Amino acid sequence: MNLFPINAGNFKLDGGAMFGVVPKSLWQKTNPADSNNMIDLIARCLLIEDGNRLILIDTGMGNKQSEKFFGYYHLWGDDTIERSLKQVGFHKDDITDVFMTHLHFDHCGGSIQWNKDKTGYEPAFRNAAYWSNKDHWKWATEPNKREKASFLKENILPMEEFGRLKFTSIPKTNLLENSELGFDIFFANGHTDKQMIPLIKYKEKTIAFMADLLPTTGHIPLPFVMGYDTRPLLTLDEKEIFLNTAADDNYYLFLEHDAHNEIITVQHTEKGVRLKDVYKSKEIFN
Repeated sequence: MNLFPINAGNFKLDGGAMFGVVPKSLWQKTNPADSNNMIDLIARCLLIEDGNRLILIDTGMGNKQSEKFFGYYHLWGDDTIERSLKQVGFHKDDITDVFMTHLHFDHCGGSIQWNKDKTGYEPAFRNAAYWSNKDHWKWATEPNKREKASFLKENILPMEEFGRLKFTSIPKTNLLENSELGFDIFFANGHTDKQMIPLIKYKEKTIAFMADLLPTTGHIPLPFVMGYDTRPLLTLDEKEIFLNTAADDNYYLFLEHDAHNEIITVQHTEKGVRLKDVYKSKEIFN
């Protein structure tokens, strides 16, 4: 098995929204804001080469939205998913499976693209199956008013229309389930219903793709919960369970949105679970 970080693009979001009720005087220590209160973020995806499968976890925003839309997110840098794949020797057509932790636009927008003459949409990974789960699919296609702006139908419905959609199983008795793609999944419901956190066994290590359960290093303290989360108290409980396990079992936490820290480990302290070490992907994926 080989693992590769894939940068699908960089953007900014309001720091207050990213940290909910936590005062700026606290969160700006780890995530400094610019003059407009915006903090640097990234869409860092993960590519898994395992036998004859090439699995991409999340796909970033994509590029099919309007200039006005992208203006809200202050894109920066020149990284794209195509360029990042090429740097590690692959093309979008090589991808066999696209696994989406959840269907918010910044996690799945790159899964669907304009067709050649821009009259409609098509899968951006034309040889890939697209993986979600039934509960989250229903949640996303029948969105609540709070999340409606994050679940864009043009990002989601073509997956089913082109016959590419597959569902992984949902556990009935616990939160951890081995998926059809060969890795375990932790199901988290605080950010959005049935978000999936993949846990990949790699050279005797456990690599956890943190998605929006832990967006950045600055979100490690339990009360540091995004304002975007639909059930913030549940996120707090889920983070506590997961981070305690991560500290006990020395998980390597792959951060999807932290623009400056790729992989971290955590440890138990008198103040609770806190940051232990920071790594570049190349130090772990060697």
